[in-house]
Amino acid sequence: MSPLKSFASLLRFVQFLKVNLKEKNFSSSSHKTQKEKHLKEQTFQRKKETNTMGEELDDWGLSAEQLDLLEKDAIRQISARNSSSHHANSSPLPNRAASYPNSPSNPTSHQSRIDRAGPCSPSQFRQPDITRNNGERPNVRVRLFPHSSGVIAASFPYNQVLVDAFRKIPKATWNRQERLWTFPLSSLQAAEEVLSSISSAQIEVNKFEPLVQRALIAAFSVKDLRDLYDRMPSHIESKLLPFQREGVRFALHHGGRVLIADEMGLGKTLQAIAIAACLNDTWPVLVISPSSLRLHWASAIQQWLNIPLSDILVVMPQSGGSNRLGFRLVYSNSKTGIHLDGIFNIISYDVVPKLSDALINCQFKMVIADESHFLKNAQAKRTSATVPILKKAQHAILLSGTPALSRPIELFKQLEALYPDVYKNVHEYGNRYCKGGFFGMYQGASNHDELHNLMKATVMIRRLKKDVLTQLPAKRRQQVFLELNEKEMKQIRALFRELEAVKLNIESADSEEKIASLKLTQKSLINKIYVNSAEAKVPAVLDYLGTVIESECKFLIFAHHQPMIDSIHQFLMKKKVGCIRIDGNTSASSRQALVNDFQEQEDIKAAVLSIKAGGVGLTLTAASTVIFAELSWTPGDIIQAEDRAHRIGQVSSVNIYYLLANDTVDDIIWDVIQSKLENLGQMLDGQEKTLDVSTSQKGCLSQVVNAGKTSGSPSKANVAKTFGSPSKQHWKSRECRYPVSVINVVVRIKYDLSRTLFA
Repeated sequence: MSPLKSFASLLRFVQFLKVNLKEKNFSSSSHKTQKEKHLKEQTFQRKKETNTMGEELDDWGLSAEQLDLLEKDAIRQISARNSSSHHANSSPLPNRAASYPNSPSNPTSHQSRIDRAGPCSPSQFRQPDITRNNGERPNVRVRLFPHSSGVIAASFPYNQVLVDAFRKIPKATWNRQERLWTFPLSSLQAAEEVLSSISSAQIEVNKFEPLVQRALIAAFSVKDLRDLYDRMPSHIESKLLPFQREGVRFALHHGGRVLIADEMGLGKTLQAIAIAACLNDTWPVLVISPSSLRLHWASAIQQWLNIPLSDILVVMPQSGGSNRLGFRLVYSNSKTGIHLDGIFNIISYDVVPKLSDALINCQFKMVIADESHFLKNAQAKRTSATVPILKKAQHAILLSGTPALSRPIELFKQLEALYPDVYKNVHEYGNRYCKGGFFGMYQGASNHDELHNLMKATVMIRRLKKDVLTQLPAKRRQQVFLELNEKEMKQIRALFRELEAVKLNIESADSEEKIASLKLTQKSLINKIYVNSAEAKVPAVLDYLGTVIESECKFLIFAHHQPMIDSIHQFLMKKKVGCIRIDGNTSASSRQALVNDFQEQEDIKAAVLSIKAGGVGLTLTAASTVIFAELSWTPGDIIQAEDRAHRIGQVSSVNIYYLLANDTVDDIIWDVIQSKLENLGQMLDGQEKTLDVSTSQKGCLSQVVNAGKTSGSPSKANVAKTFGSPSKQHWKSRECRYPVSVINVVVRIKYDLSRTLFA
């Protein structure tokens, strides 16, 4: 018999054994033949003698792993013989290895799993993996590669000597499902030493690509800082969810240079602040974020780290606005220059190019870059200015739920910022991972599994909601405070002054008729403030939406006034974001069709809804993110709107974001809503109800002048119940937050309004 036929026979025999083993494992005992039972009895003793791997053995004394490896060896032997025959004979034999001779046309799921695992395919090797030439030691090829779980994986033809060797590698484990040995990156050097010490066989370990090798060496070389985890304040650590603690430890383990790529709503901001708390010996800190999130960061830092407002410096694009929150503000257009001397210094990407020299000279040891996909364009000024700052920092924390929006090339600058000595040549990176583009632009994608696995093994941690769903609450509310245009705020302040004057006139009125007339004027002014507040919030709301749509998640956005709804809808259309719109002008007959489109079509990402018209009777569970651009005076409307996503059929945790603006009608409405919920809960359920907010925004109530407080107002420690805040109190009506420079008229009249006009 020729060598080729003998190997083909071996392959058929091995596959027969595997099919027999699979049938034995998955068939019930009632369907086993007498012959199978007889064979089982005959080989029972042999199983106990040959079970050296601890794996389940088949009726011939071979484990499933050994059968897999024998089959792959036979395939490779046939492939090699075919290759040799092709060169030796002008009429070559057909290569039957790829078609799996005498096997079903569709491979079993067991075979498919082997193929997906990526161990050596016939096309990768043209020579036998195990040969014996003139009595020489056998050659065994071991393939090492980054694994998607963030470890190093190894595959090789079955060899008991190698199996025993891998058991000696620190923390090495057998991955039964994928038929691979895996071990952490920290054991790579030990693995190489163990394999090189084998004398009974000649071990050939595949070489990593130079880029992969540099990345692994760099990640292994960084100092492990996990012993600094205990520096984290207890009130932060106790509020972290398990996966968030894992994210902090991952960052410390990788020397504080990582990309946290968790899906939107999983608390990347909190994880970054916790990491900063562990690395407090490297303060001061620079935080770079989109402009719409500057105040979000300032409030979150003040809340979690309890840092005085004066130590949190926020760089604004231009002077002229009022400091309503109490943080230190400096302006990038200052003629005298700026001094970034805060403990935490917060700046937006669009301002970085203007201050690049000053930022470099400050030599920040720790830099946090929020929404780091803003650095995807290598030609953009903000990228050119920001990346050198990240390179120079001792610790760099990148945060993004969508680090590569469409192409692997968009990851390069972020990776370069974290490991400049590894990702130093865009052509090397592009040729490996971005093939398929044109004109040298690297717009394609190649070896994407390798890139994904390499990132997870060295710099990136990423969790999706579905991965950590059991750790998440059903609903999480968060307040996001917006920066408003100073021109629009002047009009609102003027209306508040009129409202204060009316309030004083009511107190001094001497007749019921005059009081009734003044109260009508008072209500009219409040409605006007309501409308003007919506118009003033439009630019800030759209700015915030710009960051949301880049996450590519489905979301609902609610508003009340038509100008706000129109602006949001037009913005999404301009950005070419698929969306539906349901408001008072939407016919009843078309609503269900729009709902079906949103639920079923993946390319429809947004639903623009009126709080009144779109807040009831609709099921929109395809989204797990809900945004309120405005508030309603009626708490029932808010709860109903939230429950468009939070209802039967929802399989994820629902994140709810309230976009609020200080010194506007939002200050009054939020308090009114909480007051009504409290009264309703006491009346119906015998206990208070509130909109519990999981906010990273702690208010500045302690900064309000004492004369403006109502008696019995809570202390600073009891302001809010937040997602992980030290306080355990609900955010109730009398515990509403206020900015530092809140207008005294709001402080004095808001409770009276909630008890009279809107009771």
